[in-house]
Amino acid sequence: MSDNKELAKLKNRLQGKVLIVGIGNPLRGDDGVGPEIIKRLNNPLPRLLLFDVGETPENYLGKIVKQKPDTMVLIDAVDFGSSPGTIKIIEKDDIKDESLSTHNASLNLVAKYLQKETSADVFLLGIQPKTTEFGREISRPVREGLEKIVRMLERT
Repeated sequence: MSDNKELAKLKNRLQGKVLIVGIGNPLRGDDGVGPEIIKRLNNPLPRLLLFDVGETPENYLGKIVKQKPDTMVLIDAVDFGSSPGTIKIIEKDDIKDESLSTHNASLNLVAKYLQKETSADVFLLGIQPKTTEFGREISRPVREGLEKIVRMLERT
């Protein structure tokens, strides 16, 4: 599926109070895509709430639940075997822990917990990384993907 179709699906799912959670390590190349998107969305619309949780989303669960969002988008670098920079919506039940980058807690468990506690529509917006090597910058194809996401969210 093309990025444009995924972004159209994403836009349609952003209902009510939307919480965007950027996950990843900015020191590990493309793994920093989640936090970078949060950084770029410096002036979001009032209904967009932003959380940069780094590599430890489990440390923010209480703060996230208190926001009572209607929609929750977890953004992370995910290896789903596509071309670098490809964007894909992954439902919470389809999050496979072994395909995720460098995080401590199970994103599958985090997503299910957040859905149970908030009744929000919780899903992962994955971006296929090119490299997650330590000390690298975000690769060009992933940067292009993140720019598409930022532009779409700024128009929401």
